[in-house]
Amino acid sequence: MISTKGRYALRVMLDLAEQGMDAYIPLKDIAKRQEISEKYLEIILKVLVKEKLLKGLRGKGGGYKLTRAPEDYTVGEILELAEGTLAPVACLARGAEPCSKAKECRTLPMWERFDTMVHDFFYGITLADLLKENGQKEEP
Repeated sequence: MISTKGRYALRVMLDLAEQGMDAYIPLKDIAKRQEISEKYLEIILKVLVKEKLLKGLRGKGGGYKLTRAPEDYTVGEILELAEGTLAPVACLARGAEPCSKAKECRTLPMWERFDTMVHDFFYGITLADLLKENGQKEEP
């Protein structure tokens, strides 16, 4: 299940994609449009800046903007960054300890197929795709 943090991270990235790539967008403007508290939004934005999905600028005229074009961001990378993992079970999470029962686990193949479907689904959708689906124009 995708948490509030993951959903908000995706909404913020989509909001910034809608604003274009030229200007920095103030945190308070994003928070107001998305109806997210500024304090919680700061936590999400900090992670996105640290991982270089966004660029932040402090002071007058500051704010946040995308570092790449909307078509270069996948929903999967945004959600995984916010969530830590999209793995349906702990044993499939990146960096997980090998499971001692993996060889005899009768459900592991099912979880692996499900994990692949989730990965392929979310990594196959870009911010640009979401903008198009919602009738927004793409940035040139």
